Amino acid sequence: MSDGNNRRDSHALEPEIVNDPIAKAERETLNGFRQYDYGIQVTLTALERGAFKLRMSLILALQREALNGLSLYAGNFRPGGVEIKQSSHTPPDAHLVPPLVEEMCDYVNENWDTATSIHLAAYVMWRLNWIHPFADGNGRTSRILSYILLSIHSKGIPPGTPTISDLIVDNRMPYFEALDAADDAWKEGRVDLSKMEDLLENLLAKQLMGYFQQAGGKIEDQNHGSGF
Repeated sequence: MSDGNNRRDSHALEPEIVNDPIAKAERETLNGFRQYDYGIQVTLTALERGAFKLRMSLILALQREALNGLSLYAGNFRPGGVEIKQSSHTPPDAHLVPPLVEEMCDYVNENWDTATSIHLAAYVMWRLNWIHPFADGNGRTSRILSYILLSIHSKGIPPGTPTISDLIVDNRMPYFEALDAADDAWKEGRVDLSKMEDLLENLLAKQLMGYFQQAGGKIEDQNHGSGF
């Protein structure tokens, strides 16, 4: 499947800051590294302090890193409606975005001591995409925010590469299917993140397996009893 058919991009009325496709792609790549580095620094600071609360300011800051130099709305909620290409979901009106993001933060903070790391990571991965609070960069911001919560809540940044976020980008369809399943449950008044949780569990296992193999670990062939 081509990359053009394997993406769900936001479309909002906004003047282009960077018109050249190559320059834009280069900037997006640079911003991706900046956003990841910022997220890791936030994680390390929280782990050192031993305390964390999800705040709206963090979400805005993460999106600012992703869209710096690319969008006039970098670090700000969208001022109007937004369309998600190749998705049946219609995000809520712009005036509902701030209270919905606050509600999302409250859910994470109120369930911090009882929920699993996977559940909280799955929740923000889905909910931020559902709210779609930004003109662009929603997926990127949801993925790094999910990774931050997973790391802080589990008290350590998972080792190994590719990371969960990289694995999602390499194969987006299971991610889209998990988002759609959570959307369908929400339409029925339920929070059901089972498919997203399963996805994150599998991707985390792949990331950790990558670390295991990078460290020289060998996977035994169950049929022959030898490593490969």
